[in-house]
Amino acid sequence: QVQLVESGGGLVQAGGSLRLSCAASGRTFSSYAMGWFRQAPGKEREFVASISRRGGSTLYADSVKGRFTISRDNAKNTVYLHMNSLKPEDTAVYYCAAGGTVWNTDPRSYTYWGQGTQVTVSS
Repeated sequence: QVQLVESGGGLVQAGGSLRLSCAASGRTFSSYAMGWFRQAPGKEREFVASISRRGGSTLYADSVKGRFTISRDNAKNTVYLHMNSLKPEDTAVYYCAAGGTVWNTDPRSYTYWGQGTQVTVSS
């Protein structure tokens, strides 16, 4: 069992930056690939980024490639999403998830989910 708690969301102007954090409970954090997903109003949940168990491999959605960076600190049981050059279309609730594999972008492949943190980018 893994419990996930996201933080770091907020309101930012276009072009700004935010860093999201996801703290995990339990001693098995390093056993899971981790992913970030987002969901805008009226839209389906979509893949943003993922990272392998030890952090050696990452994958990004085309829409965020070059702007977002996913990282993890297994000693702190935390995964991060650094978001730069934010755009209004990045506005969504951002969720972290555990499970699956780094190469699988389907949210159904992830087992554990946080409650989400709101990111709003104003134009």
